[in-house]
Amino acid sequence: MGQGDEKDRVVINVGGIRHQTYRSTLRTLPGTRLAWLAEPDAHSHFDYDAQIDEFFFDRHPGVFAHILNYYRTGKLHCPADVCGPLYEEELAFWGIDETDVEPCCWMTYRQHREAEEALDSFGGGPTEMGNDEMDTEGLGDPGDGDEELEMTKRLALGDLPDAKGAGLWQRWQRRVWALFEDPYSSKYARWVAFASLFFILVSITTFCLETHEAFNPIINRTYINPEDNSSRFHLETETVVYLTYIEGVCVVWFTFEFLMRVTFCPDKKKFIKNTLNIIDFVAILPFYLEVGLSGLSSSEAKDVLGFLRVVRFVRILRIFKLTRHFVGLRVLGHTLRASTNEFLLLIIFLALGVLIFATMIYYAERIGANPNDPRASEHTHFKNIPIGFWWAVVTMTTLGYGDMYPQTWSGMLVGALCALAGVLTIAMPVPVIVNNFGMYYSLAMAKQKLPKKKNKHIPRAPQLGSPNYCKSAMNSPHHSPQSDHCSLAAQEEILEMNRAGRRLV
Repeated sequence: MGQGDEKDRVVINVGGIRHQTYRSTLRTLPGTRLAWLAEPDAHSHFDYDAQIDEFFFDRHPGVFAHILNYYRTGKLHCPADVCGPLYEEELAFWGIDETDVEPCCWMTYRQHREAEEALDSFGGGPTEMGNDEMDTEGLGDPGDGDEELEMTKRLALGDLPDAKGAGLWQRWQRRVWALFEDPYSSKYARWVAFASLFFILVSITTFCLETHEAFNPIINRTYINPEDNSSRFHLETETVVYLTYIEGVCVVWFTFEFLMRVTFCPDKKKFIKNTLNIIDFVAILPFYLEVGLSGLSSSEAKDVLGFLRVVRFVRILRIFKLTRHFVGLRVLGHTLRASTNEFLLLIIFLALGVLIFATMIYYAERIGANPNDPRASEHTHFKNIPIGFWWAVVTMTTLGYGDMYPQTWSGMLVGALCALAGVLTIAMPVPVIVNNFGMYYSLAMAKQKLPKKKNKHIPRAPQLGSPNYCKSAMNSPHHSPQSDHCSLAAQEEILEMNRAGRRLV
């Protein structure tokens, strides 16, 4: 049968737009839905209008143009103006594997999944629930507005699948957890967040002031030797006592906050594994140990106190607790995690450049050296290649401290090349990191401003070919006509489940 024969031509109407092609074109991808249209009995299995001789599909017409073009050219491209989940569902309906997408469009196709994963990392989407499904008492004030009340419901009790049937402990657990964990859940949560922010800033300020000489006066301390009761005088610094009291008040607040969060946490195992919670505990514990050992005079106690004073630098890590209160810091953290490959690539490029240019500058500086100098290094700072590593790092990162610099014309040429290579090396991965930051920031803003979904439409049964179509048939206790359109394996599984259900009955 020739391609120009009228009997080989088929008309397909998708969403009101008519497409014409040949059955031989549809047969190029066997096992797909369009390939079934080339079968002789296709008229009895699809929506076919004999009067106008066309098949009708109530699907997205814009996507179908790309699907049909795949049969014609053998290349599947992804439209840039179509949302990723929609295109993914259309591929599933027409029976086309997503791995057939061309490499040039693969990142565009995958972008929606990366966005969904990023959105989940910020706490997931809104939970659909009615106004009468939960008790909103204590979550927000009437004056806060409906928008804040909806945000309170979503964030405070969004993880609870059945809030109405939950007990008193479950309801209060979610409320108290949101109070200390999510500053956007209610007005009271914002007050707690402001208090936590205040004590964090006071603690960090105290930590910095403790190192200033104005708050560390020198005192003459007397030690008595227990062996011969002799006295020894020793000059040492001692931090003013009121800074210790201020730090004690901050630690009391951090202890209270930590205990409340660990008590009302829905998932204790996940709480313990969280890095910020580990920082909280490590920053709180040394203060109590130091207070408990301060009254002891044994040498072992003094050694422990000295170690604890060194460990006190962990207090500065409390600054990372601000990520709970500032979206921008959370965006930065997610960006750094998502850009791990780019950072590794940057480090590899930098390491190669450091090794190459440190070697080049070492030998370049020896050109024209004094013949009476056996090491040929009296006139240069680059005595060996390992010393050149530091110079190469400083030069490639455009810092240029000036502590080491070439002094020969050949060394200056190598230095210029090193600086240019450093600029190019650092500039290459930066756009990817910036794009990641922009994506995460836009998603974080969308997460905050995302309104609550309202189910005002009539629920629609899964359509033929959709990913949830066969799932609904499998979940049905009796045989459904939907199973006739599923794959053979799905049909067999459905029939087996139906037989098992009848035997149980």
